[in-house]
Formats: sequence, structure tokens, C-alpha cells
Amino acid sequence: MSDESAELLPGTLDLLILKAVSLGPLHGYAVLRRIEQISGGKLLIEQGALYPALFRLVRQGLLKTEWGTSENNRRAKFYEMTARGRKRLREETNWWNQSVAAVTSALRARPQEI
Repeated sequence: MSDESAELLPGTLDLLILKAVSLGPLHGYAVLRRIEQISGGKLLIEQGALYPALFRLVRQGLLKTEWGTSENNRRAKFYEMTARGRKRLREETNWWNQSVAAVTSALRARPQEI
């Protein structure tokens, strides 16, 4: 892993997609750019991973789609959050924050504290 980017942990792609789309409807490629933007350029998602994940989130009812026109004036499928998606995002965010706190606590442990 380089200092320039972070490796995506298993299971986090769906959470990142939901967060990106929660900020406003996006077409597929814009989801990639939004994740890169909100991670300060540290998380780079490959298109080969993104589109199957988007399809899965739509199939699960967490995102809905609508055809529209991209900023390049091309026809594109836009992804938007559903109520179910917003609920999942809240749940996953809470779980993630609790997990980070637990790992952080474990990494701060000192020999004299055991």
C-alpha cells in the first residue's frame, strides 16, 4: 500500500457508494469521482468493481435509477437513494464507527494496561 492511496477494506464499497449517492443523485462515473473527492483522493475505485456494486444496491432496493443527461450532455443512468438506502447507510455508518473505535482502542493498549 502506498502513502498516496488507501486500500479498500472488504465490505466497504457499498457503504462508500451509499454515502456518495446520499450527497445527491449521480451517474456511475460520477460516483467514482465523488468517492475520490470525499476521501481526499485516498480511495480510488475501479469501474470493474463499481458497476456490479451499483447493480446489487439497486436490486436490494437501496438505490433507484433514472435516466438523465450527464454534464457531458450524454445519456446516463443516475442513481438516487431510497428510504431503505438511507436506513442502511445510517446502520452501516454506526457499525463502522463502533468498529473503528474498538480497533483504535485496541491499538492504543500499553503493556502496563494488560
